[in-house]
Amino acid sequence: MFQNLDIFQMATGLAKHASTRQEVIAKNIANADTPEYRAKDVAPFQATYDNRGSSAAMKSSRAGHLHGHAAHSAQPVFVDAPGPSSPNGNTVTLETEMMKATEVRHQHDLAMSVYKSSMNILRTSIGRR
Repeated sequence: MFQNLDIFQMATGLAKHASTRQEVIAKNIANADTPEYRAKDVAPFQATYDNRGSSAAMKSSRAGHLHGHAAHSAQPVFVDAPGPSSPNGNTVTLETEMMKATEVRHQHDLAMSVYKSSMNILRTSIGRR
């Protein structure tokens, strides 16, 4: 029941986005010495979340229901991370990857805070604390 609320879908999407981005960053760091390796990144959460369809538009929960489009989750979009290449053609910069990892941790913490706050509001509204 609660998984259908937009706030929970957004928090879950942000947490999944942070997880996917952390995986990409870890792969970049693992390949920091691989010749010709191109650093990758994930498109910003806002861009992927906006592309999933408007939350105000009609959504169908099953085929033929409401004549709306089927609800779907945001899919990560992988992009090449811009940056200078080293003499061996590798574009991974460890300092940049560490800064990205910090951003990802903040995104994940934000998603968990939103989820926890929303759960507290729901518990309070039904009289449970």
